[in-house]
Amino acid sequence: MNRSPDATDLQTILIVDDTPENLTLLYGLLKDRYRVLIATNGERALQLTAGDSLPDMILLDVMMPGIGGFEVCKRLKENPLTEKIPVIFLTAMEENENEQEGFDVGAVDYIIKPISPPIVLARVKTHLKLKAAADFLEDKAAFLQDEVEKRTRDVLVIQDVTIMALASLAETRDNETGNHILRTQHYVRLLAMQLRSHPKFRTALDNDTIQMLYKSAPLHDIGKVGIPDNILLKPGVLTAEEFEVMKTHTTLGRDTIVTAEKLLDAPSSFLRLAREIAYSHQEKWDGSGYPEGLAGNDIPVSARLMAVGDVYDALISRRVYKAPFPHKKAVEIIREGRGRHFDPDIVDAFLQIADDFHAVAMRYSDGHEAGRPPQPELPTSSASIM
Repeated sequence: MNRSPDATDLQTILIVDDTPENLTLLYGLLKDRYRVLIATNGERALQLTAGDSLPDMILLDVMMPGIGGFEVCKRLKENPLTEKIPVIFLTAMEENENEQEGFDVGAVDYIIKPISPPIVLARVKTHLKLKAAADFLEDKAAFLQDEVEKRTRDVLVIQDVTIMALASLAETRDNETGNHILRTQHYVRLLAMQLRSHPKFRTALDNDTIQMLYKSAPLHDIGKVGIPDNILLKPGVLTAEEFEVMKTHTTLGRDTIVTAEKLLDAPSSFLRLAREIAYSHQEKWDGSGYPEGLAGNDIPVSARLMAVGDVYDALISRRVYKAPFPHKKAVEIIREGRGRHFDPDIVDAFLQIADDFHAVAMRYSDGHEAGRPPQPELPTSSASIM
């Protein structure tokens, strides 16, 4: 025995007509197949489509007193909530001269009066199927978009975790650096945000680039993985020969990232920034740095930003060869390096947000005593900090 469909399972048709005979005919024709709503004018039709429960289709008379059918349809199509409801105009044969206007305002079809029941049923069924198919495709597209976004988020999370794992691998070689990679990536972002409206940096530091800088900064010392323990962990001043080996961490880091870039089908802005930072963060504004002795604007912006963040963190951090400098002393040393070690404009930006640097240092502290005065024999310039 076939069960008659529950009203809640039926699709809803809204009939809008000011003629009682047409309403009676259409209602009787559709009531057993669909849930039917009735409006006798355009104003009432707009009220019925303003609620939470929208009709699946509207049969709309063209000629009505007050708001006519074309205007009702136009308003429906201007509303994002009702724009996708298919509208079929009901029109007398002599009124059909304006058929194009109906399609222009968004109708999907016309039914000519006097009404033919088989034509009404066929066209209603056809357009409801088309709407169902369109809804399915839209839902499918939305689902696929959600899946793409979810998988993109998953990939980004995996990327971030991998970056931090690789960076931490390098830092564990030197167990006194603690939260160094977290602090430096925040320093780089603070500087970039401060400089993004500066005429010199505006084109280089858009929002996407700043985010990539933040993510790539932890790889600045990835090359330390290749430095022997007896040099990397030496609790004293390096010999000239040992320092030459230490300096190779920049080229080792660059070569590691270049190897990764070769595995990709297209260039990666993220890896390019990571390569620049790893290779050039030890360069100095006056050309006395390494590995290439680059000077001034020849040093990539990413590396210039990292140079300030890296040195500041080295100054305030405890090392096997030094106690931590207090924040004020570190700021003064950075100031003294303006135009020699560091880009003057970046130093100026740093001085404006030095308190923010200090806040990051406190938030991601290694747990050592803050503000402890340096011992007399410690270096007092950024040039002496690795």
